[in-house]
Amino acid sequence: MNGLESLRIDLKSLQEGVNVFETDLDGAFFEALGGQEVSGGRLHVSLSIRKASGFFDLTSRISGFVSVACDLCLDEMEMPVDTENHIVVKYGSEEAAEDDVVTVAEDEGILDMSWLVYEFVTLAIPIRHVHAPGKCNPVMAQVLEELSSDRSSDEESGGAIDSRWSELLKLKD
Repeated sequence: MNGLESLRIDLKSLQEGVNVFETDLDGAFFEALGGQEVSGGRLHVSLSIRKASGFFDLTSRISGFVSVACDLCLDEMEMPVDTENHIVVKYGSEEAAEDDVVTVAEDEGILDMSWLVYEFVTLAIPIRHVHAPGKCNPVMAQVLEELSSDRSSDEESGGAIDSRWSELLKLKD
């Protein structure tokens, strides 16, 4: 199972009080969703839903790791994930999501947490994905270094500078 079905919760069948759902997700989950940021991983998801009168109080706890592309060498790398999120779910005439309140169509009564779990995961990983020093693909690191040194040598060569840029260089002083 890719995890999508295990994250579909029938709110109408929940007991009063706290209900707990747990599932493990793998690469098939991320492949099924087709998100661009995360390409795979292994996650443990625990959903705690407290049924109250008129709404549901949901807390999700997600831990594990995900695979993302390194910003420098573009090789896959693992990023740890450990996040806890809270939302309120209520019934309404149609599905909607605003701030931390999710509205589920009352006639259906099914809460699909798949995309919300994916969003919680992507918000938990840092914006910049970079391998530890020395762990990047050596071939790509060398190409990057050559291109960086070519750029810096052009600036230091003392060649003619476009007049628009020379005006900006005055701001440095």
